[in-house]
Amino acid sequence: MLKHLSAALSLLPRRLLSPSPRTLTRACRLLGRMELAVVRCLPGEPKLTISFSLDGSHRHMLRDQDEPVGKALARISNSAAKGQGKAKKSKKKKGQQPCDTPEPAVAKLFYDGDEVPETVLNSEAWRDGAVLQVGDVKYSVQRNAPTFTTAELPVAILAGFPVCPKLEVEFGDLEDCEYTWYKEETPNKSPEPAAEAPGQDAGWTQVGCGRVHVPSNQDIGCRLKLRCTPKDGSRSGLAKELVSVGAVEAGPGVCTFDNRHTYTAKQVEWPSVRVVSYNILADIYAQTELSKTVLYPYCAPYALQLDYRQNLIKKELAGYNADIICLQEVDKGVFVDSLTPALDAFGLDGVFRIKDKQHEGLATFYRRSKFRLLSSHDIMLREALISDPIHSELLERLSANSALKDKIVQRSTSLQVSVLEDLNKPGRKVCVANTHLYWHPKGGNVRLVQMGVALKHLSHVISEVAPGAPLVFCGDFNSSPDSGVLQLVSETVVPQQHPDWSSSGPEESCTMELLSAFPPLLNACGKLAYTNYVGGFHGCLDYIFIQPDSMQVEQVIPLPSHQEVTTYEALPSVVHPSDHIALVCDLCWSP
Repeated sequence: MLKHLSAALSLLPRRLLSPSPRTLTRACRLLGRMELAVVRCLPGEPKLTISFSLDGSHRHMLRDQDEPVGKALARISNSAAKGQGKAKKSKKKKGQQPCDTPEPAVAKLFYDGDEVPETVLNSEAWRDGAVLQVGDVKYSVQRNAPTFTTAELPVAILAGFPVCPKLEVEFGDLEDCEYTWYKEETPNKSPEPAAEAPGQDAGWTQVGCGRVHVPSNQDIGCRLKLRCTPKDGSRSGLAKELVSVGAVEAGPGVCTFDNRHTYTAKQVEWPSVRVVSYNILADIYAQTELSKTVLYPYCAPYALQLDYRQNLIKKELAGYNADIICLQEVDKGVFVDSLTPALDAFGLDGVFRIKDKQHEGLATFYRRSKFRLLSSHDIMLREALISDPIHSELLERLSANSALKDKIVQRSTSLQVSVLEDLNKPGRKVCVANTHLYWHPKGGNVRLVQMGVALKHLSHVISEVAPGAPLVFCGDFNSSPDSGVLQLVSETVVPQQHPDWSSSGPEESCTMELLSAFPPLLNACGKLAYTNYVGGFHGCLDYIFIQPDSMQVEQVIPLPSHQEVTTYEALPSVVHPSDHIALVCDLCWSP
């Protein structure tokens, strides 16, 4: 047996990295193993698929479930015959003497040692554990085997930053799958990814295992390869191999969040909860001509590119080891293709709320080992104001100024509301809210109305769905500490003479008393110098509000020093991915 094993291994490229279907076929035969034929067949679907490798090429067949299996086997036999014909012609072209014409490869299907009758329908014939024989090659049939439906590596890879592949698996569990990472032994000079052609003999060295890989400085200039095998418990499917498009590039060095990570190296233990609120700067805003020439002219153009910033954002968020993360200005594509796969690998699930007629929105992530999402109660503030009876009194008072009302109902501001259940104490719930209020510096009156609607809605959700649940309200409120919004939250009332009511001029001026639907909320991170720092402005705009009778602040993670923030003049920069700074705090949730 050892001789057979040695002979089979000699056929494989070094370190078994990019085996072609032909190489695997020969190796499997020498080892006495059957190859896999993977069949996908689901009730209610008219078709099934049969996937296997034959004569060095991958075959993927789509057949009717109610078709007799004899027809599918005849199609496989015909395909094998065509493959033999092409091989014969290829030898003639190369001047080689073709071998004697082989016997036609007849396809048969067996189960428990008996040949399956040709009249049996495909849906019944292709059973788990059946054996497909094509000529002298045998395949072990796996029905609905674990299969990657999506498998992609990120485009930009930086040394020292986590590489999180985008993976989706059917009939399997990403936690069970096997992952092996390799780097090129000789840096690739070509920008094109290596073709996985038969006989390819590129050298690769194993550098890690696990779903996430952090390349080192020694990997700079080399491409990465990931071999991932889909699994569900002990069941395995066909492995996929992914080669990075580009080589590993040098990272920027020490980032603004690296020192903060020393405070968050470990997850907090129950009943503590670590919360993050962060406006990550949407790509649709970072890439405008205004951003490049007026807002952030000091920022290197490559540092505004999405692929670059996503590396920093993913490392920053992963390093906080948070239980709840509320993000603002999240591009829809970033949520789906980047943040969800990355944070899923670190144990967090997420939900997304897009703004009306916009390409960005709000995202809330929660640690699935600690929380379960019970329900979502997202709203668009303008729609709730107009259509929900609980806001009828506010709407009536606002109608006295049609100019201000019209301005408010034109805004696409959303409120994301997630009710989570504590898995350590079933039945105990928390209401997590996330928002990004109107941005204009003279929009204080608009923000006051938006905040009034938000607080009323949150009070209603808690009373109807989760009585007694504490509120954690995160977001970019675009409001300074002396604003009406902060007064409403902390003092529960904004008087009619507050200057914010006339913030946009006399035509949109409004005089009304606005009451909060909650007792005074606490600004969990306290007084900060700023949470937004750009060339022409710095100040506090972001907050995490909590109910002090239900939660207490255990720790506020210090913000980067002023020197760190201004090393490259302002934010964003090559070491900081956004114009905002993440708020991070540990809360003790009273049992």
